[in-house]
Order: sequence, then structure tokens, then C-alpha cells
Amino acid sequence: MLVQQSSELKNEILKLKKEKDVVILAHNYQIPDVQDISDFTGDSLGLSRQAAAVDQKTILFCGVHFMAETAAIISPDKKILLPDLQAGCSLSDSITVDELRDWKRQHPSAITVGYVNTTAEIKAELDYCCTSSNAVNVVKAIPKDKEILFLPDMFLGSFVAKMTQRKNMYIWAGECHVHAGITPEDITKKLASVKDAEFLIHPECSCTTPLLYDVADGSFDDQKVSILSTDGMLNHVRESKAKNFVVATETGILYKMRQQNPGKTFIPASEKAECQYMKMITLEKVYDSLINEKNVITVPKEIADKARRAINRMLAIS
Repeated sequence: MLVQQSSELKNEILKLKKEKDVVILAHNYQIPDVQDISDFTGDSLGLSRQAAAVDQKTILFCGVHFMAETAAIISPDKKILLPDLQAGCSLSDSITVDELRDWKRQHPSAITVGYVNTTAEIKAELDYCCTSSNAVNVVKAIPKDKEILFLPDMFLGSFVAKMTQRKNMYIWAGECHVHAGITPEDITKKLASVKDAEFLIHPECSCTTPLLYDVADGSFDDQKVSILSTDGMLNHVRESKAKNFVVATETGILYKMRQQNPGKTFIPASEKAECQYMKMITLEKVYDSLINEKNVITVPKEIADKARRAINRMLAIS
């Protein structure tokens, strides 16, 4: 009965989005039902770029709040809808704009580099945005004599400092509770249980993990290790000759991996790696937001303009 209800609701959503000329974007961590009714799936920055590229003027973003804000910053002429306003991010919440301003006052000549998964207010205070996959290049582009304030992920910050040999880089002590919860013990156990497995670590979408540091340190030299964004992971497993993969990121990505690669085996590094915020988006909430055009995400022009500058500086480098 529930399967039938789900199918009927999906059909209603598909019909409604066509009638209203709305594009539905879904992050790779969304539940399978939500991924099924989306026009595009992907990582946060990729989806925001997709929002800017489509002709439709209304975008329903199935992800968390900062992602919808980023889409609104990149596409100020479009209406961005978020099915649940409470869908947040523990990493994004780990620093407030007041804390950042105070930190900047303590280091008045420093360059601020911040993760794309931060609030619009935080982005407006940054000199550069970055993703996990381009953070090293962004930091390398900054003169060596300049102090850097890196936020908010302490694991990514430690990794970047190690890779760039930067001694004048200050790192904010923030973390994603999902990725920080994936332990080296989880990884070791899973890799030992699966023969000839490739090890994939997600460095970009929403959060990063201490495992990045372990890889840089050579802890997994005997395994084939790839540090990839969610989209990068999906592309990699399609092209790889390997049959078994241990995947260190939020478990939502496994749905698409298995769907696109039926002959391959995908094992989560940790079954507990679930983001409760991502899972707040349901078919019912998608339908409600779509039919009522509710939960419009807006970013004040002054903040959006400043935030867009930090994003564009990042894109110019990477």
C-alpha cells in the first residue's frame, strides 16, 4: 500500500512540475524517492550551477539550507524553493558570522578562505570560497607571506596545511558530525572484509573527514584510494574495472551507484553515516512546496553580491 501511495505521489509531482515549469534538483545524499523525481542530481556547487544554466525560473532544491542559498546567490533572478526550512548542516552551523568577524579582527591582514557549505552571511565575509577538491589550489594562489584564516572544517584545513606546507594558516575547529563519525577503525574493518576493494573518500559535498589526513600521511598506501566529490565518485565507479568499492561518505550516494552499476558491489565505510538533515526532505514536503510554492529562499542583494564575489574568485582559480 505504501509503495502504491509513493508511486502515486511521484506521478503527481512529475505532472505538477511540468505544469508549473519547475526544475527539481536533488543532492546525491537525498532519499531514493526524492532522487527519482528530480531532473538533476549532483553535489551542492554543481547543482547551483545547474540552477543557473536551466531556462526555468523556479528551482525546487532538494538539499540543505546553505545549498539553496548558494543557488539563490548564483541565480538572483530565479525563485529557489526548499522543501523543509529546517534542513540544516552541522558543519555550516559550526561558525557564526559574529564569530568570524571577531576572528578577522584578531587577524586584520589575513585572507579568509571558507568552504562553500557555509551560510550566505559567512560567504559575504570571505575573500575566497573553496570546495574540498580545489581548496589546496585556492590556498596555493594566495601569497605565502599572507596569513590565512581557513573555515569551518578542521580536518580539511589540516589536510590543506599539510599539502601546502603552510605555516601561517589558522584553522577553525568545525566539523561535520556525519563524516567525523566515520572512524579509521570503520575503514580498516570494511577494507579487510572485502577482497580487492577500491577505497573512495568524499572530500567535497557538505563535509570532509579525518581520513583525508590519513591518506596524505600514507596510511593507506597498500590500497587504491581516490579522493573525490560525490559526482567524481559516480564517474569514477562507472569507469573503474574494479568490482568492489568501500565508500566513505554519506550513505545516500549508494543508491545512485548501485542503480548505475548493477554488476558492482558498494559498501558504506559506516552504515551510521546518515545526515538527518538531508533525510528531512520527503516526497510529501516536495509536493507541498511545489503546489504552494512555499519556502522561498532569498538572500539580500548586498550579502549576495559580496558572497558571489568570493565564489567567483574561487572559480577563477579552479
